[in-house]
Amino acid sequence: MHGRPRKAPVPEDEAASAAKAEKLRALQSQVLSNHRHKIYTEEALELSTRLVEINPECYTAWNYRKLAFEHNLTRSDSNPNSVKSILEEELRVVEIALRQNFKSYSAWHHRKWVLSKRHSSIEKELWLLEKFQSADPRNFHAWSYRRFIAALMDRSDVDELEYTQNLIDKNISNYSAWHNRSVLLSNLMKKNVEGFTEKDEVLTKEYELVREALFTDEDDQSGWFYHLWLLDQTVKAKSPLLAVEGVNSSTVNVEYGSNLNQGLVWKPLSTYKSRAAQAWITQLSFPNADLHSLEAYPVEITVGHCQGIISSSGFHYSQSSHFVFTVRVQPVKKELKEGSGVEKISWTDENFYLCEPHFVESNLVAWFHQLCLKNEHEPVANAWQVKIIEEEMKHFCMLSDCKIGKLTLARLLTAYDALMSSGKLVHSQEILGLYIDLMKLDPPHYQYYKNEHSVVLLQQVMSSRESLLSRCFHYRDLTSSSRGYPMCLRLNKLSLSRIGSFAKLLWVQMLDLSHNELQSIEGLEALQLLIHLSLSENKLSSFTALEPLRQLKSLKSLDISYNEIGARSIDTTRYLCSSPLSNSIGNEWEQDRILVDGVSMTNYWEAFFVLKGLNLTQLDVVGNAIADENFTLFLVRVLPTLKWLDGVQLNLF
Repeated sequence: MHGRPRKAPVPEDEAASAAKAEKLRALQSQVLSNHRHKIYTEEALELSTRLVEINPECYTAWNYRKLAFEHNLTRSDSNPNSVKSILEEELRVVEIALRQNFKSYSAWHHRKWVLSKRHSSIEKELWLLEKFQSADPRNFHAWSYRRFIAALMDRSDVDELEYTQNLIDKNISNYSAWHNRSVLLSNLMKKNVEGFTEKDEVLTKEYELVREALFTDEDDQSGWFYHLWLLDQTVKAKSPLLAVEGVNSSTVNVEYGSNLNQGLVWKPLSTYKSRAAQAWITQLSFPNADLHSLEAYPVEITVGHCQGIISSSGFHYSQSSHFVFTVRVQPVKKELKEGSGVEKISWTDENFYLCEPHFVESNLVAWFHQLCLKNEHEPVANAWQVKIIEEEMKHFCMLSDCKIGKLTLARLLTAYDALMSSGKLVHSQEILGLYIDLMKLDPPHYQYYKNEHSVVLLQQVMSSRESLLSRCFHYRDLTSSSRGYPMCLRLNKLSLSRIGSFAKLLWVQMLDLSHNELQSIEGLEALQLLIHLSLSENKLSSFTALEPLRQLKSLKSLDISYNEIGARSIDTTRYLCSSPLSNSIGNEWEQDRILVDGVSMTNYWEAFFVLKGLNLTQLDVVGNAIADENFTLFLVRVLPTLKWLDGVQLNLF
């Protein structure tokens, strides 16, 4: 069991265990033989009974008993007494097995299977569950079985809700009762059952209930988890759809010129080959556009006019939104001629000059700030939502001395700002202060608080014109030869361990994230215009953490110098990135490139997987443990467009 120290076995115990194992193997062999030969005699069944009593997880024995059960039912000639006897015996065997191990998946599944035949009474089942749930109130097998039995008995969700109330009254630490209560309430509100049609009244009562539990024992986590669920229900309509699936020409209308969804294929920008993604892209075609005119082509997009877009949490996006923007078509810049130079990007502070406000306003950043979703039925924060959050904020200010109280208060303040829809984080400083306190109070969960702090900090930077202006820079001065470089957004030296606010970063073409504490760049794949990126001086430990870069086809210069890539002998994040032997990489791994010019590609398959599709002209990897002569040769082979490596021009080699 959890937290219980193991005792070193003594020779007598080892001998007894060996004898028991030998006996079990002999019993298994006999049961398997009966299974193969389809022997269903009383003696054969008794052997299987002994086996599942000793080892309730022997699913083969349960499968054998299913076949024997059906065989004996067919031979009973529908005699009620015979059928009853067969059923009661099977349920008796399962009960004995559950007493041996009441968390046995196989035993609970077999009991469900027997009762699903609808040949037996189920009245005894609730009594049996009472006994098992008294022994272990958090036994999720028993709770799952209870839901199954309640459905068979046509027992109402209201009755089951009352049952959870009774259990909570007896023990406020009954996590499973709180969880089951959330499941039941969700169903009741979804079905608009009488007494549960007014969401605000239901949630207000639940907040009062859980608040009583929290103020009784502030260190118990069961109530806190339920409170978090209630908070999610309160702000659900305003919650962002972090990842969605179902984006296609049926669920999103794109009208441009005389075209409506013509030939449009939507692609999810997902690093895990999932059907759900935070960002989706499609390409518009303007075949008859005059490349030398300044004509603006209107593009109109409608989302949510029909069902189909679903978030990863199961939320259906059904509120119709409509927005319009204009596109000016420009000729693609010709590639530099063979032999012409490519200027090296230097990310040192002296090369950046703060942008003038008028320059920023005329740049892409202004366009994207004006590109706001306009709902035809714009949802505003209901008075009951604001009232509930304000009430909870008052109460939890009194519990702000404990760590879970501080965390809940931070979440409440964040929810309140989201509900007000002002675009500004009114409580951002207070929220940041709470996460700083939590990092000191609760070191084991430091990284979680740090990540949440980073998300709020970045939201604060991006929330106002003034703070954004302070982060926008020219690369070199405007009179230099670098005038053609895009404006750079410098989010460096912020101690960020996680990045977010991607919806407000879509315009960025040059991004400085150096001197932070990033261990991952998840979500960065949304920045499809990105050309220059610095991730220098972070805590990136492997190329698997850089997998989002595979989606950034416009990327030309990348600085990942002075990270921790290659410093660990075992990469604990490796599962995030496909291996050359996995199905997910498939035909992307070219077998004839395993060894090129004496350089083994398999030694650097993670780097190969991330970098091979990019057209980088500049790459900086110095300061990482992986950076050596062999890795340099590998990079030169994998990136044929590379002109600068670690500040050295390659054609000078």
